[in-house]
Order: sequence, then structure tokens, then C-alpha cells
Amino acid sequence: MSIIETITDVNNSFLSRRELTCNFAGLAGKLKTLEATDMITKEFKLEDKVVIPMRLRTQVGKSHITGTFYVYDDEGLAKKHINPTIFSRLEKSKAKLAEANASAKEAKEETPTEVKADAPAEETKEEEKSE
Repeated sequence: MSIIETITDVNNSFLSRRELTCNFAGLAGKLKTLEATDMITKEFKLEDKVVIPMRLRTQVGKSHITGTFYVYDDEGLAKKHINPTIFSRLEKSKAKLAEANASAKEAKEETPTEVKADAPAEETKEEEKSE
């Protein structure tokens, strides 16, 4: 059983977009907007398209999330149809994610150097005890 269950998949030819509504089972409170977008992109093989998350709504008393996504072929068309606030929020989310990844990478790089710095200190303590 897949985590993603498709509710509706409508091709809106008037607005030149595809409108997807899906349920994400068991991810209530754990799923972020960019993660949901990545999951939809991989599930429906939309790598060369522009996927815009419009709404992620948690169902009361249930452990699933219902998400609405718009899929455009052209980013310019998407920017004409969709409120610019949504694009600015997506950019902020991407920036935060990139910053978090960079800080995690720096933390990984600092950890081995700290271990190396601690190792000589332990050797000197052992030498002091033997004297």
C-alpha cells in the first residue's frame, strides 16, 4: 500500500494546468510542504514540470493529510495565475531548508576535528598519570 492515495486528478484545460488532490496516510503533523511536493513529483514523474502546493490540510481525528497541488508546464504561466505570496513562501521554505542543510554539513565537518583535538589531551593525561 502506498502512502499517497490519489483523490482527484483533473486536467484543467482552461487554465492549462493539472490539479491533483491526494491523501498522505499516517503523516499528520510530520509532513512539510516541500517534502509533500517532492513526494508528488516522484510519484507522478513530474520532474520537468512546476508543482505548486496549494493546500495541505490535516483531517480532524485522523492521521492523514489531504493536499492540493497544481502542476504547470510553464513557470511563467504559473506566476500569472497564482498569488505571488505563495511563491514567496515557497522561496522562504527553500532558503530555510538550504540553510539547515548547510549548518548540518558544517556540524558534520566540525565533529571529526573536535575528536582529533580531544585525542592528544587524553594522551597527555595518561602521560601525567604514569609519571
